[in-house]
Amino acid sequence: MGMVKGRMDERILVCVYYGPNGERLIRRGHKMASIMDCPLYILTVDPLPFDEFDAEKSEYIERWKTLAEELDVDEFFIRDNEKRSSAKVIKEVAHQHNITQIIIGQTAQSRWEEITKGSFMNVLLREMTFVDFHVVSVDRSIRDENDGMFEKGIRAFLIEENDGFRIKFTLSKDAKYEGIFFKEIGTDFNNGIFKFMHNHKMCQVHITDDIVADDSAIRIDK
Repeated sequence: MGMVKGRMDERILVCVYYGPNGERLIRRGHKMASIMDCPLYILTVDPLPFDEFDAEKSEYIERWKTLAEELDVDEFFIRDNEKRSSAKVIKEVAHQHNITQIIIGQTAQSRWEEITKGSFMNVLLREMTFVDFHVVSVDRSIRDENDGMFEKGIRAFLIEENDGFRIKFTLSKDAKYEGIFFKEIGTDFNNGIFKFMHNHKMCQVHITDDIVADDSAIRIDK
């Protein structure tokens, strides 16, 4: 890591979070940095301390670290145990390292404006007028990395039921979360992935026969 770059007036920061889009974002950042011959940084933010990360999170971190080494990324920042909003942390890192370009995933907050009213992206644009943003589609990433395993996403809702969560496709007063359901291709049942916003973060849970298979990602911040 850290080879001398030809251009220091441009610096790229890739912001990643757990899910299928992370590696795609890093590779997009590397491609841009190679063309511009400028430094490349990676940032991930988590409210939990590193030693409390579950196996899935730890696996993503290790995979990103390996990829960062492979692509000669200048630095990989892990801001764990972070109580501030992701936007505040991104802004701080961008200031500290003179970032001029930021790459983020097109999360539900920006892609499905009727759900989130674009709050996260609006905050970033309002607070960081000194950088250019590049937004990479999460929907496209899911199709690429899962090789057509899912149908086109449709609007759906989660309701609490019998100490768990069930997916529904009509809005009711019992709806706890609104998001997008990606049904697995070739199944007659509602099996797939439900993506939604929770505490200003994009979350993802697996649905098996209408039921959330593991709701820890929902309950951890409740």
